[in-house]
Amino acid sequence: MKKSVYLCKLIMKKIWIAIVKLGGWKFLLPEAGSRPELQRCIIATAPHTAAADYTVGTAYLWSLGVNGKIFIKDDYFKWPLGGLLKRLGCIPIDRGNRHNDMVGAAVREFAKGQPLSVVITPEGTRKATKRWKRGFWEIAHQAGVPIVPAYIDYSKKEIGLMETIWTTDDYEADLKRLRSLYKKEWAKYPDQFIELKSEN
Repeated sequence: MKKSVYLCKLIMKKIWIAIVKLGGWKFLLPEAGSRPELQRCIIATAPHTAAADYTVGTAYLWSLGVNGKIFIKDDYFKWPLGGLLKRLGCIPIDRGNRHNDMVGAAVREFAKGQPLSVVITPEGTRKATKRWKRGFWEIAHQAGVPIVPAYIDYSKKEIGLMETIWTTDDYEADLKRLRSLYKKEWAKYPDQFIELKSEN
């Protein structure tokens, strides 16, 4: 039974990846073994301005070959998608509940010592926002795992990873460094992404 469930998941993932690639998307994948930190990390993805980001992002995540978990707003877990999303490794999050303990739950999962890559969109919304949610940084900092910035560039139909960042004790400096990596023109809806302006 377990083997059949595994094969079913594998087939669904391969179909999903194929559909995204047929849509013209290019996946920039690291060479095998060149990014060992991907086995235990927070993958921070931006810009996030459309639900379509999940379609492309999950296909890329599965192509990386990591044990990936994706936090998704619980509204998407209603029938008919709910069961499928859970089977594919997505985790529902009640963003309207400040006591959902997303940080604690993720840190406890990392504490088990198993391979785990958690994908989070730091903006926390598809609407334009100046402030990113702090949770992704807290998980990485408390769990002692790195943040791997990922991007979805709709202007080139390209998705990939950037240089790994380890947190320091200075949240604001870490956040500024991360936000400076992302460009407005990469977003599906550029007007909904607020780019960090240079002080120079």
